[in-house]
Amino acid sequence: MPSDLTLWLLHGLDTAQGNLSFMAWNSFLALVPLALSFWLFRRGGSHARPIFWWVGLVVFVAFLPNAPYVLTDIIHLVKDIRSGQSVWAVALILVPQYFVFIGLGIFAYTLAIVNLGRYLSRLGKIRWVLPTELTLHGLSAIGIYLGRFLRFNSWDLVTRPGTVIGKTLGLLLVKKSLIVMVGTFLIIAVVHWLLKQITLAMIFYWRTRHLRAAQRHLGGGI
Repeated sequence: MPSDLTLWLLHGLDTAQGNLSFMAWNSFLALVPLALSFWLFRRGGSHARPIFWWVGLVVFVAFLPNAPYVLTDIIHLVKDIRSGQSVWAVALILVPQYFVFIGLGIFAYTLAIVNLGRYLSRLGKIRWVLPTELTLHGLSAIGIYLGRFLRFNSWDLVTRPGTVIGKTLGLLLVKKSLIVMVGTFLIIAVVHWLLKQITLAMIFYWRTRHLRAAQRHLGGGI
């Protein structure tokens, strides 16, 4: 007979498997803007951009909220815990699963915006980086609210633009929804800033690895 611990863990594995469908879909949506950022912002230059580049930029902005949206999926973890999962299943299976899932989405968001910021810097528009980041945080906060509470999707901007714009303008006049969006904005901004420092440090470390190796070699030869 399997032990109670084994049964608890099996129950947790069943729940984790059931989570894979929405996690895979939401992770895909979170990776779309990241993939676009590598294409859109791969190089600088002052020459005119073709029309499909601008279309790609619009798609990038429209899909960007899907990356930090994964933060709100923590409600599913709360539901899983309340469903009677054991402490062992939660600690060993569900929390690590959600940690990886949410971490992937947030990192995709941060890296996509870092790519945009470095692109603007190469264009000599470094002063635009912070205002652009804050604007995208604000748009993402609005997008998260529309997705979580009104169940809009990114493609609704194309299929139902009037409805999305109308609902958005209406929400900005409602105190409760405005408070939620401001709170979401602050969370996104803080998390992004922290991860941005880590990401830039990793990029700098990777790009200077040869220089450090050369310095160590010279130091060892003296």
